[in-house]
Amino acid sequence: MKKLVLIVFCICNILVEAQEKVWNAEACMRYAVEHSTKRAKQEAQNEIYKQNRIEAIGGLLPSINANSDFTNSFGHVLNKDTYKYDNINTVYNDYGINSSMLLFDGLAQFSRVKMEKLNRLKGHQQLQYTNDMVAYETLEIFFNVQYYQGTVKLANQQLDESISNLKQVKRMEELGMKSVPDVAELQSKEAEDRYLLTKQNNLLIQEIIRLKEKMNFPINEDFKITDNDLVLLTDTTSENVFELYQKALRYSPKVLASNKSLESTKMAMNVAKGKFFPTLSLYGGINTYFSRLMDGSVYTPFKEQLNTNSNYYIEISLNVPIFNGFTRSADLKRSKQQLIIAQNEREETLREVYSDIEKTVADVNGLSDEYHFGQKRTESIKTAHQVNQRKYTEGLISALELNTSSNRLLNAEIEELYTNLKYQLKLKLLNYYKGNAMYN
Repeated sequence: MKKLVLIVFCICNILVEAQEKVWNAEACMRYAVEHSTKRAKQEAQNEIYKQNRIEAIGGLLPSINANSDFTNSFGHVLNKDTYKYDNINTVYNDYGINSSMLLFDGLAQFSRVKMEKLNRLKGHQQLQYTNDMVAYETLEIFFNVQYYQGTVKLANQQLDESISNLKQVKRMEELGMKSVPDVAELQSKEAEDRYLLTKQNNLLIQEIIRLKEKMNFPINEDFKITDNDLVLLTDTTSENVFELYQKALRYSPKVLASNKSLESTKMAMNVAKGKFFPTLSLYGGINTYFSRLMDGSVYTPFKEQLNTNSNYYIEISLNVPIFNGFTRSADLKRSKQQLIIAQNEREETLREVYSDIEKTVADVNGLSDEYHFGQKRTESIKTAHQVNQRKYTEGLISALELNTSSNRLLNAEIEELYTNLKYQLKLKLLNYYKGNAMYN
C-alpha cells in the first residue's frame, strides 16, 4: 500500500512539473526544430538523395540475373535430342545465369554518381539551414510574446496609477479642491487604460498562439514562457561587413547548399553530354536444359543432361547512337539552361547573404544607439511625470496635462522595451553570421 501511494505521489509530481514548465528561448527553438514539419520533409528528401546515390553507384556494378522456364509441348514438336519433329508430348526445362556490365558510356554514369553525391551533400546543408531558420523564426515570435508580456505589465502599471489618481481626485472633489471636469477627465483616462490593457492582453494571446503554431506544440496543452526579466546591455559593433561575408561563404548552410546545387547541375549537364557517346557493354552467361519425351521411353537423367547440355558465352556489345527523335539534344539544351538558372540563383543567394549581413550590422548598431538614448529619454520623462504628479496635486496643471505626461511615459517605456528585444534578436542573427550556432 505504501509503495502504491509513493508511486501515485511521484506521478502527480511529474504531472505538476510538466504543467508548470516555463519555456525559455532555447527550449522553444529546440522544440520547434525537433517537431518541425519542414525538417521532417527535408529529412525525407535527404533519404531520397541517399537512395538516388546508391542507385547511381549500382549502375557501375555488374548486374547478375538467373532465369528458368518450363515447357510442356503437345502435338508436332521438335525433338531436341534427334532434331526431328515428332508428334509426341515433350517436357523441356532450361536454366541460365547471365551477367552484364557497362564498360563505357561517355562517363555519363560516373557523372551521375558525382551528381547524386553532390545532391546528398546539398541536402545536408539544406537541412541545417532549415533548422536554423525554424529556430530563428521561433525566436522572433518568442520575443514578440515577451514584448507583449512587457506591454501588459506596463499597461497594468498605468491602470493602477490611473485608478489611484481617480480615487485621489474624487476625494479632492469632495473637499472642493477639484472640479467635476477634473474627475471626468481622469475617469476617461482610467477607461482608456482599461481598454489598452485589454488590447495588449489580446495581442499577447495571439502571439502565444503563433508561437505554439510555429513550434508545432500540442494545441490542448497549457503553454507558459519566461517573462522578459533579462535586459541585454547594448553596445555598438565595429564588425567589417565584407570580412563577415567572406567567413559566411565558408560555413553558411545557405551558401554551401547553393554551391552544391550549382556543382550538381554541372554534373547533370555532363550526364546529358555522355548520352552522345557510344555505349560499350560486356555480357556473359551459362545456359543448360533438360528435356524428356513423355512416351515412356528411356531418357538421360536430369543431372547428366544439365552437365551435357551446358554452354557458356561472352559477348561485347557496342551501341552507337545515331538518331532518337532529338531526345539527347533536348536533354543537353535543357541542362545548359538549368545551369544558367543555377548560376543566377547562386548569385542571388550570395547577394542576399551579403545584404542580410550588412543590414544586421546596421540594425545592431542602430538599435544600440536607439536604446542608449531611449533609456535617457525614459528617465527624463519619468522624472518630469513625477513632477507633474505633484503639480497636479497642487493645482498647477490640468488633468489633461497629467494624462498627456502619463501617456508619454508609457510610450517611452514601450519603445525602450521593443528596442532592447529587437537588439537581442538582431545580435543573435549577427552572431550566427559569425559562425555561432543558432541554438544549443
